[in-house]
Amino acid sequence: MGFPTWHANKYPVATAFAEPVVAATEEKPDGFRNTGFLITLITAFFGGMALNLTPCVYPLIPITVTYFGGRTGQARARIAVHGACYIGGLAITNSILGVMAALTGGIMGALLQHPWVLVGIAGVLVALGTSLFGLWELRMPFGLIRMASKSHAGFTGSVFMGLTLGIIAAPCIGPFVLGLLTWVAGTGDPLTGFSVFFTLSLGLGLPLFFLAIFSGHLDRLPQSGEWMLWIRKLMGWVLMGMAAYFLGPVLPHGGGRIAMAVVAVAAGLHLGWVDRTRPSEMFAWIKTGIALGCLIFAVATASALVLKGPGVRWQAYSDELLENAASQGRPVVMDFHADWCAPCRKLEEITFHDPAIVKLSQGEVVMIKIDLTRTGVKGQETLLTEYDVKGVPTVIFIDGNGQERKHLRIVDYERPEKVLSNIARLRVRGKMDN
Repeated sequence: MGFPTWHANKYPVATAFAEPVVAATEEKPDGFRNTGFLITLITAFFGGMALNLTPCVYPLIPITVTYFGGRTGQARARIAVHGACYIGGLAITNSILGVMAALTGGIMGALLQHPWVLVGIAGVLVALGTSLFGLWELRMPFGLIRMASKSHAGFTGSVFMGLTLGIIAAPCIGPFVLGLLTWVAGTGDPLTGFSVFFTLSLGLGLPLFFLAIFSGHLDRLPQSGEWMLWIRKLMGWVLMGMAAYFLGPVLPHGGGRIAMAVVAVAAGLHLGWVDRTRPSEMFAWIKTGIALGCLIFAVATASALVLKGPGVRWQAYSDELLENAASQGRPVVMDFHADWCAPCRKLEEITFHDPAIVKLSQGEVVMIKIDLTRTGVKGQETLLTEYDVKGVPTVIFIDGNGQERKHLRIVDYERPEKVLSNIARLRVRGKMDN
């Protein structure tokens, strides 16, 4: 039996719609509707602020503020325009980089199907992290540094300073930005790339904006010292965490979480106690707090893995399975999944481990997983074409009459409540039709 038999038996899929349909391609990326994306933006913002505290950027703050006119008696309105131009320069450079990285998402998605590519990316991130630990230094070509060091007058100069900050401060900013670009490329979403890097630019630029306007407080800034090296090491551990994230699909089940927990423990011990930075009393509290936060994160991550119950009982796709489900009036949930897809893994680890969904999969609802981790599998292209699947994750919902409800289709991570709501709508519809 094949798809012609399915249609001959009048079990239409993706062709008959009993309710108004909203095409999945018209939906905004899920990141813009849930708290996960908001957390990503908040992290990017504070990451940008943290970059201001690195040894390559912090000493430039008084010079930049003075250039804006913050210490020369200029009107605050003019100083504010200088600050806005500086942030604009940062945003132009970083946002373009973010969008360009995201536009490679199709290529990146194909490459991420190969374990050796994931291992290679993790290796690059580890190497960049060791740069922030001080084992080696990322240097830009001298010609670029000389060009970026040229002075320009007026507001144009403020824009130019923002445009070229990444070149001047490459040893500290470069590794973190390159790591973030790798993550954005994995999402394949230009809007996400723009938003994350624009927010990073705000984090980098806003502190200088306000310091220029209220330049009287500039003298209250802490003096440069060893604490800046500690901040740089903190950013290095962030890159190590990203490396563990990319290794997740290569490791055995649960290995990604274990790797993240190990990195968090190592970061906490190193930043809190092994590192010999001599901080001030106030900074010592910050240092200890962040170190304890890393250890708490590690315990929470490991505990979630240990305490997690069984997941959904998935079945392999077959025409017969769909036909039997339709003949019995049972709804079907089909998950197009890939191990290298971050939202797919999140769906599997959180949504499809929800006890209510697991219980439904044990009898009332047929749960089918189509694994797209490897390309070229027999029948794979036929399924993708038949169900009009553009990417992963894609979760489709078929009612008891064998009809897909396209308006229920999920194309990104959703919480368990959303999936349960969709299944409930399938069940109600099936009873009405019967």
